[in-house]
Amino acid sequence: MMANSFGIDIGTQNLKIFSGSNNHITNIKNTIAIVNKNQMYSYGDNAYSMFEKAPDTIDVSFPIISGVIADFDNMQTMLFEVLEKDLKGKIKGADIVVAVPTDITEVEKKAFSDLFSKSKNKPHSIRVCEKPIACAIGMGLDVSEPTGVMIVDLGADTTEISVISLGGLVLSELLPFGGNQIDESIVTYMKRNFNLVIGQKTAKQLKEEIGSAQPGRGEKLTVVGRDVVSGLPIEMEVESDTVYNAMKADLESFCTNVKLILEKVPPELAKDIVHSGIYLTGGTSQLHQLQDLFSEVTNIKVNDYEDPEESCVRGLGSVLADNKYKQYGYSMKTRIFK
Repeated sequence: MMANSFGIDIGTQNLKIFSGSNNHITNIKNTIAIVNKNQMYSYGDNAYSMFEKAPDTIDVSFPIISGVIADFDNMQTMLFEVLEKDLKGKIKGADIVVAVPTDITEVEKKAFSDLFSKSKNKPHSIRVCEKPIACAIGMGLDVSEPTGVMIVDLGADTTEISVISLGGLVLSELLPFGGNQIDESIVTYMKRNFNLVIGQKTAKQLKEEIGSAQPGRGEKLTVVGRDVVSGLPIEMEVESDTVYNAMKADLESFCTNVKLILEKVPPELAKDIVHSGIYLTGGTSQLHQLQDLFSEVTNIKVNDYEDPEESCVRGLGSVLADNKYKQYGYSMKTRIFK
């Protein structure tokens, strides 16, 4: 294993880094708190804890929006802080592989490698790897086989649905749908039906703790929000089915999209997918009973991965370390723009 090497998955919600020196995965919130318009006050989990709580003088932001780098300078600053200060790594001379979503433009992809190439400390090598391929490798699938594998990667802002065969992408679609949209739907539903205003963090907690992709989970959680009528903070007990009803429309439109993509799969690959099942990954795939809903809608068995948030970054670790997978990381420099 190369000691000075990093596999980096820069997600909308979480930043995950694999360190080659100790095979350790660091997983922190991809959040930045800024003061005086451009000074970094805090980053990572600390900055996320300020989200929805910070005064106007502190701006809490997420540098990645819908899988694309929206705030290049702050993303770069945070990455270098995490790598050099927190992980005691050296970017100078390091071998780096960064995951990129497939369905974004070449220019947007290049921005991921530019985070390192446009910096004072030049790494030894910077390669990018298509995210679905990294996820598949991380889940232990052999991507070089001539069999079709379908991967559904549910993130915070996007869902990437891909079919891989012979080490390449046969089909890939990036849907503008993820965990954040579900949280927003819960916020809207609670306000409309219960006159209760809750924050996005509370909505996320409801989704993760008592939410379900199918009705009947039968659990309850007490949350605090603001009563629209009195304007005062109140406690309210929320039931699982309430959260389910809030998410239902999102889940339905999402299932429709998966079906539409399945219809585009060439017949021979479709046969493979029916045989091996659909692979679910990404943080949002942890929603209770989501795989049951999926297999019901598609009539195909659904495989989940025990640590779905980290399958991609694990795959990047293999691209760094294992000769068998080296070819899946490519340099943006040598690539010819179509």
